[in-house]
Amino acid sequence: MPAHVALAGLQPASGSVTWLDELEQARAELRAAEEELRRLLDAIPQAIVVLGCDGRAICANRTTLEYTGLTLEQVREPSFRERVFHPEDVERLRLERQEAFTRGIPFANEQRARGKDGRYRWFLIQYNPLLDAEGRLLRWYATGTDIDERKRAEQSVRNENQALREEINDASMFEEIVGSSSGLQRVLASVARVASADSTVLILGETGTGKELIARAIHRSSRRSSRAFIRVDCGAIPASLLASELFGHEKGAFTGAIQRRIGRFESADGGTIFLDEVGELPLETQAALLRVLQEREFERVGSNRSIPVDVRVVAATNRDLRDEVARGKFREDLYYRLNVFPVEVPALRDRAEDIPLLVEYFVQRFAKKSGKRLKDVDRRTMDLVRSYEWPGNVRELQNVVERSVILSDGDTFSIDGAWLQREARRCSELPATPMATETAERSRIETALEACRGKVAGPLGAAVRLGMPRQTLDSRIRALRINKHRFKAV
Repeated sequence: MPAHVALAGLQPASGSVTWLDELEQARAELRAAEEELRRLLDAIPQAIVVLGCDGRAICANRTTLEYTGLTLEQVREPSFRERVFHPEDVERLRLERQEAFTRGIPFANEQRARGKDGRYRWFLIQYNPLLDAEGRLLRWYATGTDIDERKRAEQSVRNENQALREEINDASMFEEIVGSSSGLQRVLASVARVASADSTVLILGETGTGKELIARAIHRSSRRSSRAFIRVDCGAIPASLLASELFGHEKGAFTGAIQRRIGRFESADGGTIFLDEVGELPLETQAALLRVLQEREFERVGSNRSIPVDVRVVAATNRDLRDEVARGKFREDLYYRLNVFPVEVPALRDRAEDIPLLVEYFVQRFAKKSGKRLKDVDRRTMDLVRSYEWPGNVRELQNVVERSVILSDGDTFSIDGAWLQREARRCSELPATPMATETAERSRIETALEACRGKVAGPLGAAVRLGMPRQTLDSRIRALRINKHRFKAV
């Protein structure tokens, strides 16, 4: 065989060498372009994930890895989406994402992604397809923009609107703090000092003294005044529903829980929650309340996920909580957590000089409401209200004035003295310290039910006679196992 032929068989054609060089150069340029693209993606502060045609993650930029705390290998795992995004959002968007990937056009949605600290934040995820020159789908680019503050602000507005609707539907029994007595002025001075401190407040006082009004004054004078004020009557809610009412519940948490419900604490986030009759809380709910006060977080019923909350707690009670602690009915640690700044509201009999001002205020208020023109108050009536003990305090005074305005003729306001004297006689037969013991409380309630023939609600019901909310009286009747129906035949 000629030598040149053998040599030609060992050496590649010059054209092949050029092609291999060009291929290697193209590969090097591609690697350089990919590295430059990687550096570019890592420099972008938004979270970016590159997805395959089927929506599975292929790679992610540094912002995504730092937020999630995952490695690139973990991002590529099939469980990446379930691992990072909130289970509710994964399920909610499953079909929507599949259909959108099939269409191959840009789309977006809002999802909660979990960070390496275990907390979820809301993101706007925008999906954009990468197509080749012939329009075939090659990749998806998903970019995440943090919108957590916006979503929380929207939720806060919804919560406050809900609270406002509840406040309108369940208006306070009076609108202003009326009086100039030294006892009331001391209370208002305490309100002024504690309002801006953001400390927990415990308001003490007999039923009907206006503890809710003081709580609202604290809220209005605080840094939280522009946010929600949520009131919870702990004595009016069945013990079995209290946890759900306060902390909310997840769908399916118990029979009848057909959808997730936001509780009162979550609705009050950023604002103030007023726990009226806090002494009525059962021990298991007291433990959950203690956690909120200590750790500023709670869990919905049926969930093990902690929800952070920023709420100021103002509580009120007509009970001696120290006595309740001694009897084992109230947690000592919770008592000290609530009793950071106690405010004691005086009984109406201890601020008698305020009674004429209150009478005039209520007369004008209810006269305007009923369309009557009452110019003055009968002097004998004023003497009568000053001498009466008012065991139901301001609430009882309000009810008496409202009833008397309805019955008044002419332009002078007066109260039926015989009716008020009958009230005084009945009250004098009751224990001097109502609700100090269950026996005294039972006797007081049964006496009122007997006088009202078993009727609880309404202007002639036992609740008005005792000077307490109807819901609270119903709760105490159940707790003391009093059969109110037996009084109907009396």
